[in-house]
Amino acid sequence: MSSITIRNVKKCFGDTVVLRDFTQEFREGEFITLLGPSGCGKTTMLRMIAGFEKPTEGEIAIGEQVVSSKKVFVPPEKRDIGMVFQSYAVWPHMTVFDNVAYPLRIQKLPKGEVDRRVEEILQVVHLGRYARRMPGQLSGGQQQRVALARALVMNPRLLLLDEPLSNLDAKLREGMRYEIKEIQRELGITVVYVTHDQTEAMAMSDRIVVINRGVIQQVGTPQEIYRTPANQFVADFVGRVDFLRGRVRGGRIELTGLGQSLRYDGPCTGEVVVAVRPESLSLARPGEGQLTGAIVNKYYLGDISDLRVDVGGAVIRLIAPPEICDTMERGQQVALAIREFLVFPDDGTGESLKILT
Repeated sequence: MSSITIRNVKKCFGDTVVLRDFTQEFREGEFITLLGPSGCGKTTMLRMIAGFEKPTEGEIAIGEQVVSSKKVFVPPEKRDIGMVFQSYAVWPHMTVFDNVAYPLRIQKLPKGEVDRRVEEILQVVHLGRYARRMPGQLSGGQQQRVALARALVMNPRLLLLDEPLSNLDAKLREGMRYEIKEIQRELGITVVYVTHDQTEAMAMSDRIVVINRGVIQQVGTPQEIYRTPANQFVADFVGRVDFLRGRVRGGRIELTGLGQSLRYDGPCTGEVVVAVRPESLSLARPGEGQLTGAIVNKYYLGDISDLRVDVGGAVIRLIAPPEICDTMERGQQVALAIREFLVFPDDGTGESLKILT
């Protein structure tokens, strides 16, 4: 396994700047996720680490070896990496065993070593008993594990994963998140994972790099990214959130156009944007909440009730116990308690609230 050091990397396609001044160090054995909307530059960064693209400016090193710079370029096959793509890319005419053995046979390794390494890695990805099956006899999740085994069988120092779960259905995708994370822990390999799915990023990562418009917005653990987002974009992209504009005055935030206010003793002054996550809201007894409103919609989701509440001109989302859908009706007046909220300075443009795709 190896660390990755990225220094001042910029990538342009013609006149279009895809990545700007990307500088990061990923530690040995870390699971790093590059997270952002489509077109933000995350896959381009992964392809530059792999060697499929060259940086316009800057330097990339894997371990102590510089693999991309103004004067150096190491081709992909010399970088000792494994890569798994969005498509499974398993050969339909080969058995599971032969798919995984293929890169070893290309290197003309002895048959005994090939058999041993393939059998070992198939056990790691829980496919040992499927070795003689054809890919058409496997589920989507099993085929993706074949692709993962093929990438790992060479004992690479680095594993790169480009949206590997996006072709799976929701239940398979959830299961594979945990399988990939457990395999990474077992092998201790450094992983760089690309996704636009914030749930995947939160579940799997040691650290997350949030990117928008080619610029790093924040780097941190899932807890740091979620609980203390650096700006409104990160708050909006990672998790569910509603924004309310207001003005700080006399120890309170007067919510614009809503005729309501929130107690506030933080550092922001003047015009602000309040970010409220649905799980931070709860129903309160009349007269005891910080906000009041009327239920405009309710959705029963089995384990929760998902409510939309109009608080005087703005609709916010509330996650409540499932039985709430049985006892409350649309139009009913409710009081809302807020456990916590985030406050950002309002630049007046609203641009930072937009997620561009």
